[in-house]
Amino acid sequence: LGVFEQDVSSEICLQFPALYQQGKKNLFFDWYRILGWMANGVYSSLVIFFLNIGVIYEQAFRASGQTADMDAVGTTMFTCIIWAVNVQIALTMSHFTWIQHVLIWGSIGLWYLFLALYGMMPPSLSGNIYRILVEILAPAPIYWVATFLVTVTTVLPYFAHISFQRCLHPLDHHIIQEIKYYKRDVEDRRMWTRERGKAREKTKIGFTARVDAKIRHLRSKLNKKQSNMSQSSTQDTMSPRSL
Repeated sequence: LGVFEQDVSSEICLQFPALYQQGKKNLFFDWYRILGWMANGVYSSLVIFFLNIGVIYEQAFRASGQTADMDAVGTTMFTCIIWAVNVQIALTMSHFTWIQHVLIWGSIGLWYLFLALYGMMPPSLSGNIYRILVEILAPAPIYWVATFLVTVTTVLPYFAHISFQRCLHPLDHHIIQEIKYYKRDVEDRRMWTRERGKAREKTKIGFTARVDAKIRHLRSKLNKKQSNMSQSSTQDTMSPRSL
């Protein structure tokens, strides 16, 4: 999925060279993001485990009043993992094609297909998973309620984080995405040209900046030297000895 991800098009990247500075500044792989993803993983695992236990384990799982066994609880947890991971991937991505849709939603569908096909095997092969989807999980409304509730609770902090970042602390590519989405580049060409100019100015760092600074320093020294020479020549002209 990362191969097909694209924050903005390649044409926009050429028009806004400052976007490449995000990679040079290591904005996407700094310790803040690494620790944030680790904390998100710990939070997700705790929510998926304890919320499923609280919702399913001691509740009537079937219409006859039977409670869920460990196989049903474990399968429900894994279902929540599949949903939470793929929904979070969908929230992370900025560019969708049919390939992304097939891989994200298709992987969720393959999980249910695997449960159905594996449960249809003889008990000697499927063991305790024999017909678990058709006869145990699918007819139980609490299975679907738990899947929805746990998935939403798991991805809600990440959704709040990206919403907060886009609204209050957007990155450069977020701003460009908003401009393209609302077609401001077509409606306000002057603004679009101005933003492109700012983007080019931001790229003057590193070797180019050092060369420019050296040239400005040499020019400044040369101008000072010429100014001193002109002043000294003027003083010599105005002195009594010259008269």
